[in-house]
Parts: sequence; structure tokens; C-alpha cells
Amino acid sequence: MIKKLAGETWKPLTFSGWKQLRNRYAVSSFGRIASYKKDVLQDGKILNGSLTTGYRTLNLHRPDSKGTLYIHREMAKLFLKKPSVNHKYVIHRNHNKLDNNIKNLSWATLEKMMAHQQHSPAKIAYKKKQANKTVGLKLTATQVKKIKTILNSKNRNITIQQLAQKYNVSEMTMYRIKSGENWGRI
Repeated sequence: MIKKLAGETWKPLTFSGWKQLRNRYAVSSFGRIASYKKDVLQDGKILNGSLTTGYRTLNLHRPDSKGTLYIHREMAKLFLKKPSVNHKYVIHRNHNKLDNNIKNLSWATLEKMMAHQQHSPAKIAYKKKQANKTVGLKLTATQVKKIKTILNSKNRNITIQQLAQKYNVSEMTMYRIKSGENWGRI
């Protein structure tokens, strides 16, 4: 038996193959997950689910389907109206992937989702850590300054591939230096 919390709404999950399963599943507007036979509040059992790349998931063995359901996505489908067909992503407003309260979720376009990720505390901490990293780097700050000068030169006579070979790094590293993704502080 599940005790309903004040203001909580439960909705059944329907997905490919759900009718073949022994149990039914539901999510609440507070982000709780439950399995049940007939009535979620009467014979339901709260589930923890699993973690997949930091997101709460439900792994079900369904015929002819992927087994993993991302809870935040399922909740958005049930509780939130999509503003447009371009809103394909679900973001956690407070950047906490485990906080699946419906008030913390919203649909987003690819651009909005990418911009939102840049403000994540984890992303900011990672950038700060990388900016202060001094050991294990293939290039020095002086080398990167030379590379940036060459890359930004209008009269450049060396290809990115040749530049990468010269400094013994990958072409992708050169593209990341050029875009500012790597070594942006220099």
C-alpha cells in the first residue's frame, strides 16, 4: 500500500509491450515510481529503479523493445504539454538528474538543452578543473598561443592535419583549440 502525499498525482505508464507484463507501472507528479496489480495506492509498491548515466530509470524486460525507460522522459510525456515538435528533450531545471518532481522538468529544444547544460554546476566545476590542469597535457601554453596564431592567420599555408602532426596531437584537438572548447583561456 502506498501513502499518497499531499498534492501528488499518479498516472499509469503505458509503453510498448506494457500489457504483456505481470505488473502495471505508474509515476507520480513528485517523481516516485511504483509497480502494482490493480490499483497503485491499494496494492502498489514504491520502486527505486536504477541509475543510468545519472538518470533514474526503470529496466523492464519487454518483448521486442528496449528495456530501459527514463523516468524523467516518461513523466514529461504524461504530465507536460510539448510546446512544439522541436521540443524533443527533457531538462532538469535545477540540474539534479535525480529530482524528477514535475515542477523541475521541462521540454526543451536542442539549442535550449545545450545552453542549459553549460550552466550545470558539474559542467562549471569540470571547466574550472580543466582550466587549472597542469600535468598530463600534451601541449604547453606557449605552444597553444603559437597554434592559435597560425589557425587565425589569414595567410595560413599549413593544413589543420599538418599542424596536428607537427605538434603530435589529433586533428580534433586542433579543431577544439580553434573553437575555444580546449584552451579557451589562452
